[in-house]
Amino acid sequence: MYKKLVFGMIAFALVTVLFAACSIKEGATASGIEAKMGSSNFIDTKVTLKKGESVTLVDEVASLHTITNGTWDGSQAKPAVEAGAPQVHFTVSGKGESRNVGPFTTAGTFHLYCTVHPGMNLEIIVQ
Repeated sequence: MYKKLVFGMIAFALVTVLFAACSIKEGATASGIEAKMGSSNFIDTKVTLKKGESVTLVDEVASLHTITNGTWDGSQAKPAVEAGAPQVHFTVSGKGESRNVGPFTTAGTFHLYCTVHPGMNLEIIVQ
């Protein structure tokens, strides 16, 4: 009797963890807009969103990328805080690894860059 109860509680806990791990974060949108990253560049250098949407950055190769707000200007990194842009700072390093950025709630043009790869810029236009 107790074995069935314990097994049931463990099964319930595992199912709960599974659903929590597979859910979309609150505030995120499933708009399907992606920007792909290559070994040292954004394959998609510009994306256009509507207010309230997010973009998913997808690492297409097993390459280390540290993404943050700002841009490269030639060989000079220019970190920036842009009004209306979500604060971004994360690292990905595995093929197929992705991170959701947003939602973007303010219209404008925003910039992200990889601190590891000079010239790796992404422009996000929010309408």
